[in-house]
Amino acid sequence: MPPAAASSRRRSAFTPAADLIGSALDLDLTGCHIVQALTPGFCDAASVYLLERWLVEENAGPAGDPAHIEARRLALRVGAEASVRWEGMLPVGEVIVFPRETPYARSLATRRPQLPDEVDAHTSERLRASGGDDARIGRLLQRASFLVVPLHLRGAAVGFVVCGRGPDRARFLPGDAAAVESLAARACVALDNARRYERERRTALAIRRSLLPATGHTFDGCRIAHGYVPAGHDTVIGGDWFDVLPRAGGRVGLVVGDAMGHGPESAVAMIQLRTAARTLAGIDIAPAELVRRLDSLACDTPGASFATCVYAEWDARRRTCTLVGAGHPPPLIRSPDGRAAPVTLTSAGLPLGLGTGTYEPTVLHLPEPALLLLYSDGMVESRHCDIDQGITRLATLLTRHTDACADITAPDTLHRWCERLLHHTSATGGTDDRTVLLAALTPAEDRRATHPHDAPVQPRRER
Repeated sequence: MPPAAASSRRRSAFTPAADLIGSALDLDLTGCHIVQALTPGFCDAASVYLLERWLVEENAGPAGDPAHIEARRLALRVGAEASVRWEGMLPVGEVIVFPRETPYARSLATRRPQLPDEVDAHTSERLRASGGDDARIGRLLQRASFLVVPLHLRGAAVGFVVCGRGPDRARFLPGDAAAVESLAARACVALDNARRYERERRTALAIRRSLLPATGHTFDGCRIAHGYVPAGHDTVIGGDWFDVLPRAGGRVGLVVGDAMGHGPESAVAMIQLRTAARTLAGIDIAPAELVRRLDSLACDTPGASFATCVYAEWDARRRTCTLVGAGHPPPLIRSPDGRAAPVTLTSAGLPLGLGTGTYEPTVLHLPEPALLLLYSDGMVESRHCDIDQGITRLATLLTRHTDACADITAPDTLHRWCERLLHHTSATGGTDDRTVLLAALTPAEDRRATHPHDAPVQPRRER
């Protein structure tokens, strides 16, 4: 058979499974695609190992011929069996130290495939120790031919692929090694893409977790739940920001905002705005002044111009909720009878970062328990209806999906209602982030004892 025809025949053993390599930005799934491409058509057993130092992204590379290498088993397949059948003896994710004399370390040091006729002594001892008398280990060690192909990317060692054939199949030849090298070159790029994506995703998730408000804390007359759904399948963090801010005198500040756009630029602007709001909350200033100073700070924050927010401050002892808007959709209040409606703010206010906004408070007197909902515009804006219709729809959902008879102080109640609101709202069709911050406001039981000189309050709005 001509060499070109033989090479084509060997490559055909990799398809169609080989075509999946690189189709997913996931290390584990990419490893599974590699071993599935190799078995059982090309070989009887295949495994993929990645260097531990490459996975943890150490910058300093090892010496050209180190005393040993540390590699993590990424994927394993024996015949048509999934690795789960071998998980007890050869667990995926296990980190193994391979001495210099093993063919695995030699393949990385020389950057050449290795074709040992049998399993090396180090590997044989390790497998027998892990498998005991299991017959499958014995069959694995009886393979007549082995192939170790190094994985190198941009001059750096990444790992290696191991293939094994039983005594009833032809031994590996240099042409087989060349075919696997070609597959390995493409696999390296896919593995590196998956590693980089997972690193960025871990970073974004860590940032998002650090930005979650401290809803687990106990506040005077205020229980809080939140929910967030980013825009798009691959978006982890966007421009929506929200927080819960302890204030002087037992008050609680709640804020939801939206920095324009998506992606890292809007996320950076969001983080800066949230940090500024937390800093300002530590100063004993009025809510309107807090938003005004946030507007001033946003003027000097790249990407924060035209950001919107709504700030609410609950004082359980005075039974007042003070609201200040900055170009943001109005909050919703659900009264004790179960009906929800938007709050008519004294002034909607201009977006942050313009430097010319004037912000006026709206004070609600709430002598009975109530629900307050702050949300981002992704919950109500749509190409198919105006924002007023979206707000009305959200108020209807808040009425429908919250039980007026339920105990709003129960730990799981608010979280359950948040989930309902998020997943029954599709106003933007997934094109914008969706955020909700739901607070159960419970007035102090004896307000007059706390403030004996205050006049009785009625449920009304005032400047």
